[in-house]
Amino acid sequence: MDRRTEPHRSAIYATTLVAFLAIAGIAVVDPILPVIGTAIGVTAWQVELLFTAYIAVMAVGMIPATLASGRFGFKPVLVTGVSVVGLAAIAASFSNDIVQLSVLRGVWGLGNAMFFATAMVVLVNLANDREWVVGLFETALGLGFAVGPLIGGLLGEISWRLPFFVCGVFMVFALLVAARKLREPTHRQPPVRLGQIFATYRRPAFITLCVVTAAYNFVFFVVLGYTPLFLGLDVIPLGLAFTGWGLGLAAGILLIGHRLAHRIGAVQTVGVALVGLLACMVLFATSAGTAESLVVLVVAGLCMGMANANLTDLALGLGSADRRVATGAFNLVRWGAAAPAPILAGKLAEHGLALPFWVGAGVLAVGLLVYLACAHLMAAGYGERLLWSRWNRAARRAEHEPVGEAY
Repeated sequence: MDRRTEPHRSAIYATTLVAFLAIAGIAVVDPILPVIGTAIGVTAWQVELLFTAYIAVMAVGMIPATLASGRFGFKPVLVTGVSVVGLAAIAASFSNDIVQLSVLRGVWGLGNAMFFATAMVVLVNLANDREWVVGLFETALGLGFAVGPLIGGLLGEISWRLPFFVCGVFMVFALLVAARKLREPTHRQPPVRLGQIFATYRRPAFITLCVVTAAYNFVFFVVLGYTPLFLGLDVIPLGLAFTGWGLGLAAGILLIGHRLAHRIGAVQTVGVALVGLLACMVLFATSAGTAESLVVLVVAGLCMGMANANLTDLALGLGSADRRVATGAFNLVRWGAAAPAPILAGKLAEHGLALPFWVGAGVLAVGLLVYLACAHLMAAGYGERLLWSRWNRAARRAEHEPVGEAY
């Protein structure tokens, strides 16, 4: 489709820019986690509270944010969320202990919940080409994960407080863009009811997707939250390492994920990504040195990008016909499953540096088993076929065919 035929390109690009800045604000913390721990004198699991508080509040906040968007409209909720993130980030730069930082990161997560509960629905409703706009959104997230650590590393070398402050400034800029460029979808939709969101979990294909996504996102935040502590690098090298990871993530979305889905289907592409990520978790756990771990980190980003490129689209296709309901139900699981990962990884690391990766591998293996058993439900709901289903049909036909006589 010719992008020039999109009537709301300006609003779509503005929303995508705000998404990029929001994700860069999440990832900016990665390279400064060890420095924060040293500066305020806390253990690994305590510094991981900065991730867990953020993700937990974000997960819980998805539901009220979705309900609020139905009552007040998308733009007011989205703009409010961006404002909350900016204020929390600037306030965090003046914090003096882990409790203050964790509370403010929780407030930050609430603001991001208000943004993420509305942004994708706004984009999908404004665009004529859903696949393009979902790919654009996921690419912005990947680039945000790439740029955020670089900013965090460069600024964190000066002071761990500076990345938080600069992130707040970014969000003030995002607020100006959002207030000026964002627009409501043309057709006003009725308010969302809480029962609608939970009714989505009655769909077997959607439940399968949620279980697989829960396992995947748990591992995603083991990598994102724990690997900065595991690598043991200085601030700038750590920022560069996660920039490489973010670039791998963006490449997996932009260059591989959708293209592979066109060849073998979105459901099977997710399966390929999960197998690759499981291999990366084992390689992390058995890594012989920093150089190997850095290569694995970039490859893990590539696999995560392939998964991210298709999970959101599958959620929109398998969930409720009301995209607000589908995104609300999906994001509750997506972020809720991720919340315990960083703090659990920090506690496990006290008993062995490789243990968080082994546990992550175990969780992902369970997700893969569910995927193998129930992927046909997702494929059927999404209008795709699975390779092994064709193998099964061929085997069943062979069982019933008469055996030829010997001559």
